[in-house]
Amino acid sequence: MPTKNGVLAVSSDREAQDPSPRLARLSVFGNDEEKLKLSDDLDPADRDVENNKPSSKETEGRESPSKSPSYASGLTWMAINTLATIGIVFTNKAIFSDPSLKLAQLTFASFHFLITFLTLFLLSRPSLAFFPPRRVALLDILPLSLAMALNVILPNLSLAFSTVPFYQIARILLTPAVALLNYILYHATLPSRALLALVPACLGVAMVSYFDTKPATAATGGVQTTSPAGVAFALAGTSASALYTVWIAAYHRRLRLTSMQLLFNQAPVSAFLLLYAIPFIDTWPVSWGALPAARWMLILLSGGFASLINISQFFIVAQTGPVSSTVVGHVKTCAIVTLGWVVSGKGVGDWGSLLGVAVAVGGIIAYSVVMLEEKRKQAPQKGK
Repeated sequence: MPTKNGVLAVSSDREAQDPSPRLARLSVFGNDEEKLKLSDDLDPADRDVENNKPSSKETEGRESPSKSPSYASGLTWMAINTLATIGIVFTNKAIFSDPSLKLAQLTFASFHFLITFLTLFLLSRPSLAFFPPRRVALLDILPLSLAMALNVILPNLSLAFSTVPFYQIARILLTPAVALLNYILYHATLPSRALLALVPACLGVAMVSYFDTKPATAATGGVQTTSPAGVAFALAGTSASALYTVWIAAYHRRLRLTSMQLLFNQAPVSAFLLLYAIPFIDTWPVSWGALPAARWMLILLSGGFASLINISQFFIVAQTGPVSSTVVGHVKTCAIVTLGWVVSGKGVGDWGSLLGVAVAVGGIIAYSVVMLEEKRKQAPQKGK
């Protein structure tokens, strides 16, 4: 998750004037799992922080653990993360299909932040000790918490007013958006081959946007597709997510916190901030008690999936490399788009959207391959 614009807005002058190229290289991948695994550029002390390890001074006189994570365990957690991510997308879509809940987005996001905080609170307890909790000043975390709220609410609104395939394909735009912010704020450039790969990725999203917003026809199986509001929320959500992603990388560096520690501080503040806006923005059901039991079960299931995603991400970061994280991301994209297509009832006659999906996914996979190759080339140079 990278976020750059906000860095200049809230950091001190000294911090704002430190456009670390190393940080920028981490940011362009735009994925927490990859970011932590690709932190070879950081100084040794920073690398210990990013990987949730004590520093060398802290480990003096202490026995180092002899256990190493198993390959089977890594695969298991990747499978759990994939299934939970797929599950939360379709569960949220089912929840938002209820007109009485469609515009209660801030309430829903606040609920998710609360679930996230409770999950991380349990994981930080000494009996589990997944990570050591660390507190930071409220003013230090406030801007990032606001960005986190927008990062959740706007994409959820996109999901509420779009088809699942469009929602997921539109998220591909996050990669070029993050790369653009990195260039503007840190002057970080991408390899020319990576830039070329992003062209079809963006073109594919544009094709899906065009064909998925056309009125329903016999060719599309008579299925109503994405509304213009869904496209607008998708673009706004991409911008918010790109800002949040770049900002996260900077906060990792500035506050010297792991992803878990940072999220542990953000979640309760984000939930609290939304409480002030909910009465003025959200439209609640006439009676919460009138909601069917099945709807309540979906809401609880969504919270459960959120907890599983947070827990599994911890193990994925600890036990897998950037290649595995990238593959998992592409598997989730393809699975969500495919299942969304089937569930929506769209037919193969909607060739325009199908072609757009293929072009977008092909472009982002090509981009990932190029960036991983660049990482391998840089590795020997760093070892010299």
